[in-house]
Amino acid sequence: MTAPNPIRVMIVDDHDMLRSGLALFIKTCSDLELVGEAANGAEAIASVDSTKPDVILTDLIMPDMDGLAAIKFIRGRHPNIQIIALTSYNDEVLVRDAIQAGAISYLLKNVSIDELATAIRDAHRGKATLSREAAQALVNSAQRPTASTYSLTEREQQVLELMIQGLNNAEIAAQLFISRSTVKKHVSNVLEKLNAASRTEAVALAVQQRLITTTRTN
Repeated sequence: MTAPNPIRVMIVDDHDMLRSGLALFIKTCSDLELVGEAANGAEAIASVDSTKPDVILTDLIMPDMDGLAAIKFIRGRHPNIQIIALTSYNDEVLVRDAIQAGAISYLLKNVSIDELATAIRDAHRGKATLSREAAQALVNSAQRPTASTYSLTEREQQVLELMIQGLNNAEIAAQLFISRSTVKKHVSNVLEKLNAASRTEAVALAVQQRLITTTRTN
Protein backbone atom coordinates (compact mmCIF):
# COMPACT_ATOMS: atom_id res chain seq x y z
CA MET A 1 0.00 0.00 0.00
CA THR A 2 1.33 3.45 -0.96
CA ALA A 3 1.64 6.11 1.72
CA PRO A 4 -0.88 9.03 1.57
CA ASN A 5 1.80 11.50 0.42
CA PRO A 6 4.63 9.45 -1.10
CA ILE A 7 7.89 10.99 -2.24
CA ARG A 8 7.67 11.37 -6.02
CA VAL A 9 10.80 10.01 -7.68
CA MET A 10 12.16 10.24 -11.23
CA ILE A 11 14.96 8.02 -12.58
CA VAL A 12 17.38 9.33 -15.21
CA ASP A 13 19.85 6.83 -16.69
CA ASP A 14 20.75 5.67 -20.19
CA HIS A 15 20.91 2.00 -19.17
CA ASP A 16 17.52 0.30 -19.47
CA MET A 17 18.37 -2.51 -17.06
CA LEU A 18 19.47 -0.12 -14.34
CA ARG A 19 16.33 1.98 -14.73
CA SER A 20 14.23 -1.18 -14.51
CA GLY A 21 16.02 -2.28 -11.35
CA LEU A 22 15.65 1.11 -9.70
CA ALA A 23 11.99 1.28 -10.71
CA LEU A 24 11.33 -2.11 -9.13
CA PHE A 25 13.10 -1.01 -5.94
CA ILE A 26 11.07 2.20 -5.71
CA LYS A 27 7.81 0.29 -6.17
CA THR A 28 8.66 -1.87 -3.14
CA CYS A 29 8.83 1.20 -0.85
CA SER A 30 5.41 2.30 0.36
CA ASP A 31 6.56 5.88 0.91
CA LEU A 32 8.09 6.28 -2.58
CA GLU A 33 6.29 6.67 -5.90
CA LEU A 34 7.88 6.35 -9.34
CA VAL A 35 6.54 9.21 -11.47
CA GLY A 36 8.92 9.19 -14.44
CA GLU A 37 11.90 7.72 -16.24
CA ALA A 38 14.32 9.31 -18.71
CA ALA A 39 17.30 8.04 -20.70
CA ASN A 40 19.24 11.33 -20.62
CA GLY A 41 19.17 14.86 -19.32
CA ALA A 42 17.17 16.25 -22.23
CA GLU A 43 14.36 13.74 -21.66
CA ALA A 44 14.34 14.55 -17.95
CA ILE A 45 14.03 18.28 -18.62
CA ALA A 46 11.25 17.67 -21.13
CA SER A 47 9.15 15.67 -18.64
CA VAL A 48 9.89 17.31 -15.32
CA ASP A 49 7.01 19.81 -15.59
CA SER A 50 4.43 17.08 -16.13
CA THR A 51 5.82 14.47 -13.72
CA LYS A 52 6.56 16.94 -10.90
CA PRO A 53 9.10 14.78 -8.99
CA ASP A 54 10.22 15.60 -5.48
CA VAL A 55 13.54 13.78 -5.93
CA ILE A 56 15.46 12.86 -9.08
CA LEU A 57 18.03 10.07 -9.25
CA THR A 58 20.34 10.81 -12.16
CA ASP A 59 23.42 9.33 -13.75
CA LEU A 60 26.06 11.86 -14.81
CA ILE A 61 27.61 10.38 -17.95
CA MET A 62 24.85 10.07 -20.58
CA PRO A 63 24.45 10.78 -24.30
CA ASP A 64 22.68 13.85 -25.78
CA MET A 65 22.66 15.75 -22.47
CA ASP A 66 24.64 14.67 -19.45
CA GLY A 67 23.54 14.72 -15.86
CA LEU A 68 25.52 17.81 -14.89
CA ALA A 69 23.77 20.00 -17.45
CA ALA A 70 20.39 18.56 -16.46
CA ILE A 71 21.02 19.14 -12.75
CA LYS A 72 21.97 22.78 -13.34
CA PHE A 73 18.97 23.42 -15.59
CA ILE A 74 16.39 21.68 -13.41
CA ARG A 75 17.64 23.21 -10.16
CA GLY A 76 17.60 26.63 -11.80
CA ARG A 77 13.97 26.23 -12.86
CA HIS A 78 12.74 24.06 -10.00
CA PRO A 79 14.76 24.79 -6.84
CA ASN A 80 12.40 22.66 -4.72
CA ILE A 81 13.32 19.49 -6.62
CA GLN A 82 16.19 17.67 -4.93
CA ILE A 83 18.62 15.77 -7.15
CA ILE A 84 20.81 12.82 -6.23
CA ALA A 85 23.77 12.04 -8.49
CA LEU A 86 23.89 8.25 -8.79
CA THR A 87 26.95 7.22 -10.77
CA SER A 88 29.78 4.73 -11.15
CA TYR A 89 32.44 7.45 -10.99
CA ASN A 90 34.03 9.04 -7.93
CA ASP A 91 36.27 11.37 -9.91
CA GLU A 92 37.18 14.41 -7.85
CA VAL A 93 36.20 16.92 -10.52
CA LEU A 94 32.92 15.16 -11.25
CA VAL A 95 31.95 15.12 -7.58
CA ARG A 96 32.74 18.81 -7.24
CA ASP A 97 30.92 19.75 -10.44
CA ALA A 98 27.80 17.78 -9.50
CA ILE A 99 27.51 19.54 -6.15
CA GLN A 100 28.20 22.92 -7.69
CA ALA A 101 25.51 22.24 -10.29
CA GLY A 102 23.00 21.71 -7.48
CA ALA A 103 22.97 18.01 -6.57
CA ILE A 104 22.20 17.57 -2.90
CA SER A 105 23.76 14.09 -2.74
CA TYR A 106 26.39 12.03 -4.55
CA LEU A 107 26.22 8.24 -4.41
CA LEU A 108 27.93 5.41 -6.23
CA LYS A 109 25.89 2.73 -7.95
CA ASN A 110 27.16 0.08 -5.54
CA VAL A 111 25.08 1.71 -2.80
CA SER A 112 22.81 -0.69 -0.93
CA ILE A 113 19.04 -0.51 -1.37
CA ASP A 114 18.54 0.53 2.24
CA GLU A 115 21.14 3.29 1.91
CA LEU A 116 19.56 4.55 -1.30
CA ALA A 117 16.09 4.61 0.22
CA THR A 118 17.42 6.58 3.19
CA ALA A 119 19.25 9.00 0.87
CA ILE A 120 16.04 9.66 -1.07
CA ARG A 121 14.10 10.34 2.12
CA ASP A 122 16.90 12.56 3.44
CA ALA A 123 17.12 14.47 0.15
CA HIS A 124 13.40 15.14 0.31
CA ARG A 125 13.99 16.70 3.73
CA GLY A 126 16.91 18.74 2.39
CA LYS A 127 19.65 16.62 3.95
CA ALA A 128 22.72 15.77 1.87
CA THR A 129 24.27 12.32 1.55
CA LEU A 130 27.74 11.67 0.19
CA SER A 131 29.30 8.29 -0.42
CA ARG A 132 32.54 7.75 1.48
CA GLU A 133 34.45 7.94 -1.79
CA ALA A 134 32.77 11.18 -2.84
CA ALA A 135 33.40 12.78 0.55
CA GLN A 136 37.08 11.84 0.34
CA ALA A 137 37.29 13.24 -3.19
CA LEU A 138 35.93 16.56 -1.93
CA VAL A 139 38.35 16.59 0.99
CA ASN A 140 41.28 15.86 -1.34
CA SER A 141 40.25 18.71 -3.60
CA ALA A 142 39.65 21.11 -0.74
CA GLN A 143 42.98 20.36 0.91
CA ARG A 144 45.05 21.73 -1.95
CA PRO A 145 46.81 24.87 -0.67
CA THR A 146 45.36 28.22 -1.74
CA ALA A 147 44.93 31.73 -0.36
CA SER A 148 41.67 32.33 1.47
CA THR A 149 39.96 35.68 1.84
CA TYR A 150 37.11 34.46 4.01
CA SER A 151 38.85 34.80 7.39
CA LEU A 152 37.69 31.47 8.76
CA THR A 153 39.07 30.62 12.19
CA GLU A 154 40.93 27.35 12.69
CA ARG A 155 37.89 25.83 14.39
CA GLU A 156 35.57 27.03 11.59
CA GLN A 157 37.90 25.41 9.05
CA GLN A 158 37.71 22.14 11.02
CA VAL A 159 33.91 22.34 11.06
CA LEU A 160 33.84 23.11 7.34
CA GLU A 161 36.07 20.11 6.58
CA LEU A 162 33.68 17.83 8.49
CA MET A 163 30.73 19.40 6.67
CA ILE A 164 32.45 18.47 3.40
CA GLN A 165 32.66 14.89 4.65
CA GLY A 166 28.87 14.93 5.11
CA LEU A 167 28.78 14.90 8.92
CA ASN A 168 25.76 16.43 10.66
CA ASN A 169 25.99 18.71 13.70
CA ALA A 170 25.79 15.88 16.22
CA GLU A 171 28.56 13.95 14.44
CA ILE A 172 30.75 17.07 14.18
CA ALA A 173 30.24 17.71 17.90
CA ALA A 174 31.37 14.16 18.72
CA GLN A 175 34.36 14.41 16.39
CA LEU A 176 35.59 17.72 17.84
CA PHE A 177 34.48 17.07 21.44
CA ILE A 178 32.33 20.21 21.57
CA SER A 179 28.62 20.79 22.18
CA ARG A 180 26.00 20.73 19.45
CA SER A 181 25.12 24.35 20.19
CA THR A 182 28.76 25.33 19.64
CA VAL A 183 28.79 23.43 16.35
CA LYS A 184 25.58 25.18 15.30
CA LYS A 185 27.21 28.55 15.99
CA HIS A 186 30.34 27.62 14.00
CA VAL A 187 28.23 26.40 11.07
CA SER A 188 26.25 29.65 11.15
CA ASN A 189 29.50 31.63 11.13
CA VAL A 190 30.84 29.59 8.20
CA LEU A 191 27.67 30.17 6.17
CA GLU A 192 27.76 33.88 6.94
CA LYS A 193 31.44 34.32 6.05
CA LEU A 194 31.06 32.34 2.83
CA ASN A 195 27.78 34.14 2.04
CA ALA A 196 26.22 30.71 1.53
CA ALA A 197 22.50 30.04 1.85
CA SER A 198 22.90 26.38 2.80
CA ARG A 199 25.39 23.74 3.89
CA THR A 200 25.44 22.31 0.36
CA GLU A 201 26.28 25.72 -1.11
CA ALA A 202 29.01 26.23 1.51
CA VAL A 203 30.56 22.84 0.67
CA ALA A 204 30.46 23.61 -3.06
CA LEU A 205 32.11 27.00 -2.51
CA ALA A 206 34.75 25.50 -0.20
CA VAL A 207 35.67 22.98 -2.88
CA GLN A 208 35.73 25.58 -5.63
CA GLN A 209 37.84 28.03 -3.64
CA ARG A 210 39.93 25.28 -1.98
CA LEU A 211 39.42 26.76 1.45
CA ILE A 212 40.54 23.72 3.48
CA THR A 213 44.29 23.26 3.67
CA THR A 214 44.64 21.19 6.82
CA THR A 215 45.50 17.51 6.58
CA ARG A 216 43.58 14.91 8.56
CA THR A 217 45.67 12.74 10.83
CA ASN A 218 43.14 9.97 11.41
